[in-house]
Amino acid sequence: MQDLKQYEFWFIVGSQDLYGEETLKQVGANARIIAEELGKDPLLPGTLVLKPIAITPSVIRRLFSEANASENCAGVITWMHTFSPSKMWIQGLALNSKPILHLHTQFNRNIPWDSINMDFMNLNQAAHGDREHGHIYARMRLNRKVVAGFWQDQEVRRSIGIWMRCAAARHDGMRSVVLRLGDNMREVAVTEGDKVEAQIKFGWQINTWGIGDLASRYALVSDTEAENLLGEYESRYVLAPEADRQAVLEQAKIEIALKQMLEAEQAGAFTTTFQDLHGLPQLPGLAVQRLMEQGYGFGAEGDWKQAMLLRCAKIMAAGLPGGVSFMEDYTYHFERGKEAALGAHMLEVCPSIAADKPRIEVHPLGIGGKAPPGRLVFDAAPGQGVLATLIDLGDRFRMIVNEIETIPIEHPMPNLPVARALWKPCPNLKDAAESWILAGGTHHSVYTTALTAGYFRDWAEMNALEFVRIGKETTPDRLRDELRWSEAYWSRYGSL
Repeated sequence: MQDLKQYEFWFIVGSQDLYGEETLKQVGANARIIAEELGKDPLLPGTLVLKPIAITPSVIRRLFSEANASENCAGVITWMHTFSPSKMWIQGLALNSKPILHLHTQFNRNIPWDSINMDFMNLNQAAHGDREHGHIYARMRLNRKVVAGFWQDQEVRRSIGIWMRCAAARHDGMRSVVLRLGDNMREVAVTEGDKVEAQIKFGWQINTWGIGDLASRYALVSDTEAENLLGEYESRYVLAPEADRQAVLEQAKIEIALKQMLEAEQAGAFTTTFQDLHGLPQLPGLAVQRLMEQGYGFGAEGDWKQAMLLRCAKIMAAGLPGGVSFMEDYTYHFERGKEAALGAHMLEVCPSIAADKPRIEVHPLGIGGKAPPGRLVFDAAPGQGVLATLIDLGDRFRMIVNEIETIPIEHPMPNLPVARALWKPCPNLKDAAESWILAGGTHHSVYTTALTAGYFRDWAEMNALEFVRIGKETTPDRLRDELRWSEAYWSRYGSL
């Protein structure tokens, strides 16, 4: 699991040099108290770093230049304790390349009715200081997150924490490698996309490695190494008595070889395709499930977009209850009043979403022409969740999120030995499916019960990305209109 404390978030408090030393000293003291209190709250997963009070254009420009150059800075939080003329911020904001959260708060919760005077008013001016500050973002057409409320309130802190998690995922993406083993599944459109544009926009380095590179590493893994890993499997999962032990050992060898490659290339995500398995005895199944459980992103059939989106979701969800997995819509249940969608994949569903202890089984795959692979079989835990997918429309990327409720699977499926999830999509199966298809959503998605749509919206905003949410109030007719309006907006402003 990722330690999000490695990511710094610089807290820049704005003022100006017209108020005198005493006022500025008090601004600094109040800022330190807020920074220390927020820094101790587990709702904020990153490390909050208080910076010098921003009182002149040169100070502001220097702070943003230093933030850009910092390897650890994942985002900037600004707050105007007093009035800070926004023209001072133009050069700094123009330089900035980090996500920004504009915190609109004040040091005191209540107005001190009996003692309030002009000294108090001059010191505590966020009510109009932050409006001046917010104007310059709008004037410069800059993306930012705005969180308003009293800084001690849990909802304010929760919003900051969500934004921090998204910024950490973006920061990880800016230096991430996607190890694409083989190419795309032949003739499939949605798993393709503009890898150059993705690197420009998200920082993702998406390159192909031959499956022979993995096969050569696999051939060097010793039986002893595989047996040791099998011991870990037996302690974490239920090994089916009838499972072919040698087939499970082959997956252990593939996992070891795959992890070696990922670590050697400093990759955070990878893809495979069953049409390119030369030199491997099985399609990686259990091996992929295990690596997803360790925090790696994955996409089947060469789907690098969902692989990196999964990696981002893993970073965002670090330490949160619930799970995150690669997922595919497979089949529907149209029984009236009980409509639901069954999601699964051939093998590659992450055990972080399991309701109970997963079971290792070995069965023929029926595709790919290889030996029966080992895999983890389980039902997903019930709960609220979302499906998220990233698509390439040619002139831009689009994020689509459908809110869902995962429900228990009431009927046994003895002839379907795969990990699976059954969910009711919002607003209902018919309208959700129509809306998803109208928006161009793929058959692959990131499934999570750890995150809400708000996380993906924050991440999309940081990346200047079109965002489509399908929720309880969505109707296909309304969404069709919204997509047309969005087309006009992104055609005009998509490069901003």
